[in-house]
Amino acid sequence: MHYIYVLKSRRDDKFYIGYTNDLRGRIALHSAGRVESTKNRKPFDLIYFEASLNKDDALKREKYLKTTYGHRYIRSRLKHYLEIS
Repeated sequence: MHYIYVLKSRRDDKFYIGYTNDLRGRIALHSAGRVESTKNRKPFDLIYFEASLNKDDALKREKYLKTTYGHRYIRSRLKHYLEIS
C-alpha cells in the first residue's frame, strides 16, 4: 500500500504533504524530528491521508496535492476540520 499524507504543523499552521509506503513509521519519524524538511516545525497533526495500490498513482497524486489546486482541494475537503482547529 502507498500513502499520500498531509501533516499540519502546530507551530506555524502550514501543511506538509508527503508520500510513503509505511505511514505509521513515517509519522513517527516526523514526530521525532528525524525528517530534515520538517524537524523545525514539529509537533504535527496528521489531518489527511489517501491510500493507493500503485506507487506511480500515489506519486502523481502527491505532486498534484503540492500544487495550488491541490492545496485548494485539501482546504475544501477539510473545510470543517480547519474551521474548528
